[in-house]
Amino acid sequence: MSRLPTFSLLAAAMLSLAACTAPTQLTRGGPDVPAAVATSEAVPADDNLNAVLWVQRAQEYRALTTQTWRMAAATLDRALADPQWTALLPGEGAELQQPGLRPAVVVDVDETMLDNSPYQARLVLDGKSYKEESWAEWVAEKRARPVPGALEFARAANARGVTLIYISNRTEQMKADTLDNLRAAGFPVADDGVYLGMGVDVPGCTRPADDKGCRRIKVASQYRVLMQVGDQITDFGQPRSNDNADRDALLAGHPGWLGERWFMLPNPTYGGYESAAVGNRHGLSAAQRRAAKHAALEPAR
Repeated sequence: MSRLPTFSLLAAAMLSLAACTAPTQLTRGGPDVPAAVATSEAVPADDNLNAVLWVQRAQEYRALTTQTWRMAAATLDRALADPQWTALLPGEGAELQQPGLRPAVVVDVDETMLDNSPYQARLVLDGKSYKEESWAEWVAEKRARPVPGALEFARAANARGVTLIYISNRTEQMKADTLDNLRAAGFPVADDGVYLGMGVDVPGCTRPADDKGCRRIKVASQYRVLMQVGDQITDFGQPRSNDNADRDALLAGHPGWLGERWFMLPNPTYGGYESAAVGNRHGLSAAQRRAAKHAALEPAR
């Protein structure tokens, strides 16, 4: 999960007293945003309501996450038995993979291992939007619970001698609180080094802070990565850009890896897809962002 502005949250659209231009004034299917936004209709403060409610109350959400984690667990023995097996891409550590390396699974933290829907629900009920300060306060509370199915997988992997590596776009400063939360939830934490947050220095590798590629390279020199699990496509590899064409290309280039080396968890509450849908324009007001999302829809007419 990324908490940077470049991967803005659906929650960012939750609070605004500005208004939304009628969707018909925008170009359908594109990120166009009007220069001025009308003020006749207020943007709802609970734009993220259905998404958060689905995560917290839908049996379908629990079924999907549990199903994904069980599929991953069922693949572990086959991955362990194949000395050439790796879930890393060329340029992100595949070249460093060796049969004799210790086996590991790289996992994201938020909405992959830990469920932060109580934080999202707090924002919805309080009529607030995501802020770095409130997010840091939530992390410090160390109250996130396991995503359904994640704990069972972690224990199965640990029993087979597989190390879990937590590559997160929580910051390095959040390491102690995050590891405390993971341990309290029952997740195996081999040592403090298995957490690689945003800001970790990887000598010789220079990429944007939220790009996990450098951290994957760091892991690849020490572990053979059997699979990667996350809620964003950037938890598997880094597309050339965050536009839809490059995001599509990343998945299209590795169709056989989904459900085998890469495992995706559902997360409707935020993600890089939202920024891609509005053309990665990061200075939009909440009302403009909502209008642009309307314009990106493809309706039946």
